[in-house]
Amino acid sequence: MSTKSNITFSRRAFMRTSSLAGGGMLIGFNLLQSCKPEVKLEPEIDLSQLDYKDFNAFIKIAETGEVTIFSPNPEIGQGVKTAMPMLIAEELDVAWENVYVEQGILDTENYTRQVAGGSQSIRHGWEPLRQTGATAKQMLINAAATRWGVDPSECMVSEGVITNAAGETLGYGDVVNEAALLEVPEDIKLKDPKDYKIIGQNIQNVDIDKITTGKPLFGLDYKKEGMVYASVLRPPAFGHKLISYDDTEAKSMPGVIDIIKIGEKVQKLFEEDPSFESKISSSDKVVVIAESTWQAMKAKEAIKAEWENDILMESTANHDQMLTGFLDGTQFDTRRKDGDVKKAFAEADMVLERTYESPFLPHNCMEPMNFFADVTDEKVHLVGPIQTPAWKAGLIAKLLGREEDEILLEMTRMGGGFGRRLYGDFVVEAAEISDAIRKPVKVIYSREDDMAVGVYRPAIKYRIKASVKDGQITGYHLKEAAINDNMYGLIPNFFPAGAIENYQVDTKSYKSNITTGAWRAPYTNFLAYAEQSFFDELAEVMEVDKVQLRLDLLKKVDADADERIEYSPERMIKVIETAVEKSGWGTQPKGVYQGFVNYYCHNTHVSEVADVVIENDSPVVKKITCVVDCGIVVNPLGALNQIEGGVIDGVGHSMYGDFGFNEGIPIAHNFDRYRLIRMKEAPKVEVHLIQNELAPTGLGEPTLPPAGGAVANALKAATGRRIYQQPFTKNPELLKVLEEPVIG
Repeated sequence: MSTKSNITFSRRAFMRTSSLAGGGMLIGFNLLQSCKPEVKLEPEIDLSQLDYKDFNAFIKIAETGEVTIFSPNPEIGQGVKTAMPMLIAEELDVAWENVYVEQGILDTENYTRQVAGGSQSIRHGWEPLRQTGATAKQMLINAAATRWGVDPSECMVSEGVITNAAGETLGYGDVVNEAALLEVPEDIKLKDPKDYKIIGQNIQNVDIDKITTGKPLFGLDYKKEGMVYASVLRPPAFGHKLISYDDTEAKSMPGVIDIIKIGEKVQKLFEEDPSFESKISSSDKVVVIAESTWQAMKAKEAIKAEWENDILMESTANHDQMLTGFLDGTQFDTRRKDGDVKKAFAEADMVLERTYESPFLPHNCMEPMNFFADVTDEKVHLVGPIQTPAWKAGLIAKLLGREEDEILLEMTRMGGGFGRRLYGDFVVEAAEISDAIRKPVKVIYSREDDMAVGVYRPAIKYRIKASVKDGQITGYHLKEAAINDNMYGLIPNFFPAGAIENYQVDTKSYKSNITTGAWRAPYTNFLAYAEQSFFDELAEVMEVDKVQLRLDLLKKVDADADERIEYSPERMIKVIETAVEKSGWGTQPKGVYQGFVNYYCHNTHVSEVADVVIENDSPVVKKITCVVDCGIVVNPLGALNQIEGGVIDGVGHSMYGDFGFNEGIPIAHNFDRYRLIRMKEAPKVEVHLIQNELAPTGLGEPTLPPAGGAVANALKAATGRRIYQQPFTKNPELLKVLEEPVIG
């Protein structure tokens, strides 16, 4: 039966009152058509020439029947520009091949949560977007019924064609003018999952043809007549301040238009509002304005600047010592405390304690940071790749002393985000430069800029301690010491919360000059490895089965009695049992060593099994079996891409990712010194999705955190040695395999 939604819309919120960005594309081309000889692309339809009715903020329907759906959230490769319109199209009941998709602009009046972060876009859009499509469909049905003089209940819709009981038909385009004037109906019924025609189908990325043929999509592609380019000279180390600079040589170089200093507006705002975004440097910066990016970057290299160390510079060694000191100390913030862990440890038959550590990590998006700004007396026009457009529009309004309705922000597709584009330093630079020169300007970071002045995943150390008495885990104490934000690695109500009677989670933060922030799968990207590696070792010292230990703990959880628990023990048990079956756990031939994990984050339950073999005296990750319960899968093709990408990213960074600082200066500025996983090193990823009719949850991040733990546990099986530090390649046990490996 149909599902009735309790979401309601006002007419003002539903009907479209302001213009949306024009342009569009035709979807459905062959993925690799651009690689074939003599292939002629189908011509794109100029949507701006069609007689559209702005049906609402998400949907435009032309009298010809063409339907354009606007995707409201930023697209960073997670697939929402395809999946969110799919939700609308499903309930609107149109044929997907007749749908055009456009990126929506920032529109805080008609859209909510225009954010790409936390794997929440589909989860938050699941009900409202379907409601939007269903409401529009009912208005179209009502218009047709009025024309026919029949009751709307006598009409049905299939792929944009309305049919009455007498067999008469009208297309959406035939009644769109009347429908757009009707009152918004209430008590709209949503489809039963068994009736879905679009949701659950493999739908190709709506931008794939533009991506493969090099059409402009990304921030770096954006151009405007009269636009100039800016390259910014920033402090060479965290904590440095500009004293003076000599730009004589730089000004004489070809293409250079001007060289200016910025920073005054940011400094003033910091003085007036201490809560101004902490990721933005208040230091003065020198900016080269030129006719091209290359000319601006080359001239920047010719500037002779003098800097002073305003705040004590820091080294990676200092961070390491400070974090260890925090773990050894007693001053912590307790995030959750059940029972009495001290008593449990005092009465235990056995206590296991281990410390795990991880480095800073940069984001290294394929597309470096960039943004366009054009500040005039009338408006502030911003265009570029940003994960938090509303936050940035408000930020720029504060910076420039403008009203927020004067800010027009357009989002482009992003060549990666991973949390880096949550923050607004590059947007602020573009706006401040354009305000100073009163010209349209594009700020573009070099790869070295991107890596050296970034917002990094914080270095973190965990210390985990567990007690065992009479063969049962009686106590569990998790301590976190992190750089800057002591909640970037820790979720106190995830597993094993609720499974152990005496359970405590403590955190401590060390404030650093180095800017840190969210990195793909924040809070969990390193914690999953630490906890899941610890559980494996705990099972070994308890001499119990590793998988069964986890299952036994989950069976003790009463999530109904403890509303703080954020995971479902029943759903977690299901993914564990499926992973055991699909991976051939415990039945692999000699020479294949397996590592098991289960994890919950971003509202999704995951279990992964890594297969490792020994080749040329070194362990090699050959395969990851990944089982995911993310509820209803909106786009299986997109889901597969996200799951595989998350796993490989998790394997790569846990194996190779290493970054640090020497006196505030990053130790790597490009990929010659920063190691990423290579294509030949990527394991095969075998994906299994749990089928159910529960509301969809996140997929962009949940498969990354457990990957490191699965590999670490498999490496233990292969080498007989535990790893307590990332990246794993820093550990000598990976370079020398025992003659008689211990099979775990």
